Amino acid sequence: MLTLYHAPNSRSTSVVQLLHELGITDQVTVREVTIPRQDGTGGRDPANPHPEGKVPYLTDGTDHVRERGAIILYLADRFPAEGIGRPVGDPQRGALLSWLFWYQGVFEPLAILHWAGIDHPAIAASLRDFDTAIRRLDEVLSRQPYLLGAGFSAADLLCAAPFAWFGDRLPATPAIRDWAARCQDRPSVRAVGER
Repeated sequence: MLTLYHAPNSRSTSVVQLLHELGITDQVTVREVTIPRQDGTGGRDPANPHPEGKVPYLTDGTDHVRERGAIILYLADRFPAEGIGRPVGDPQRGALLSWLFWYQGVFEPLAILHWAGIDHPAIAASLRDFDTAIRRLDEVLSRQPYLLGAGFSAADLLCAAPFAWFGDRLPATPAIRDWAARCQDRPSVRAVGER
């Protein structure tokens, strides 16, 4: 049985939304755990098997998956019927993987550094900068409604999350704001919000 370790109002919320997108809420047990919060509340939960006490964390029997992008890919591959992922051999598989890994390895770190007001030449040389990341999203979303084209995908679910979470506090272009609004106007988002 699949088990997702989740803390409400955290990064794991997008994985709970994915469970709804995939129609597999009855196939995954969601265990709510506490995590340390930026405001000093919460704490590490001994019931959470993540080695760093973070969420999301997915177990599948004796196997496990951590990191949001990896969990999203794992579930999209395991439950392909809804078409939110792209199977091996699909002409958009590389694009899906690129967006998922770009988010984890470039965009989220840049967004955190931007929010914290941290800038350094080494960051710009390796990751570029937040404005460059925003331009990358805008150049795609100015041409098409979603990252892979006409339809919503796992890449949109992951990459739009900070724009929903931070709202107007996260700088964005009109095309990005419209995309984030489309990504939030989904039954999965409403279902998780009602939870």
